[in-house]
Amino acid sequence: MVARPSESEGDQGNAAGPRRVLVLNWLDRENPQAGGAEMHLHETFGRIAADGWEVTLVSSGWDGASDRAELDGMKVHRVGGRHSYLIQAPRYARRLLRRDRFDVVVEDLNKVPLFTPFWCRRPVLLLVHHLFGGTAFQEASLPLALATWLLERPVGRVYRGMPVVAVSRSTRDDLVARGLAGDGIRVIPNGVELEAFTPAPEGGRFPQPTILYLGRLKRYKRVDLLLKATAVLRDEGVPVRLLIAGKGDHSDALEREARELGLQDDEVRFLGFVSESEKRELLARAWVHCLVSPKEGWGIANLEAAAAGTPTVASDAPGLRDSVVHDETGFLVPHGDVAALATRIREVVEDPGLRERMGQAGRAFAGQFSWDRTAARMKATLEEAVASSGAGP
Repeated sequence: MVARPSESEGDQGNAAGPRRVLVLNWLDRENPQAGGAEMHLHETFGRIAADGWEVTLVSSGWDGASDRAELDGMKVHRVGGRHSYLIQAPRYARRLLRRDRFDVVVEDLNKVPLFTPFWCRRPVLLLVHHLFGGTAFQEASLPLALATWLLERPVGRVYRGMPVVAVSRSTRDDLVARGLAGDGIRVIPNGVELEAFTPAPEGGRFPQPTILYLGRLKRYKRVDLLLKATAVLRDEGVPVRLLIAGKGDHSDALEREARELGLQDDEVRFLGFVSESEKRELLARAWVHCLVSPKEGWGIANLEAAAAGTPTVASDAPGLRDSVVHDETGFLVPHGDVAALATRIREVVEDPGLRERMGQAGRAFAGQFSWDRTAARMKATLEEAVASSGAGP
């Protein structure tokens, strides 16, 4: 069911009140499909709301979801579903914009663009995690992948001249390649709760050399590469165990592949969804964390692993090379190269001195990032967008 704004509420204006921002993002953090982009959204704009701004989020719904919610100080309006949001969100947002005087609109580009400049007269800021490009064809059916690829093509033209925030240098470079001016793109990286992710005490690691994947089980995440690398290490006599924490529509296929590779229950375990406290424990106790997708906006799990003092082996791919410092906080390997992946994992699990060095470097690296800093920089960027548009308070 599509939520509708109340017609009884008048335009309250904002001449003397706090700034008001309308955020458009496909999902909110309660959505079963939520991932890193939603963590960023709530950690960032939740802090902006706590700082006195009025933040309204328009996201999609799902079966059983309420039309309205209040999360992290934000008013959440859910419209349409996963696939109808693209059509219904602009129409719903226009009604909100006619009713209420928002100072600025943020299009959090997640999945496909909403082309906000075509229908919004308020100042617009584009927030980009990453664009799928050709990786869409590794995940979705051909019609959906083609639609995603085609909808991304005009991004450089549609959003030219607008203020843009990218979460990594890799994403900035991608946007520049698509035609946006680099000097108009501000890079504001993701943060991490350094106090929440702490290294395990001495002797606190799992007793068996343990590889950890933590994230959604989607085809484009290429968790199958970790299964293959684990099988290679088994055949080489390295007694590693792979823990796969997360859920998604590719889980059945991954479990079938594990069986086909002859991996036993003591060599690979599918943990399903894990809580935040379980996630922190896994990251601290694992010997090595791995993320081997072909493209990410940033790779928040890499930074969380670093904060927990755990090295990461990741694909040398956009986004991941921003959140892993090669040969310092972990290793980057050519994407899809199972032999190189297995070799680097073996180096980490067999060398305690290397693990210690990388763990300490990772902790220091993670200390450069915080959600408070991310939110402060985002708020300042929003203020600049309002000021440069001439739309005063």
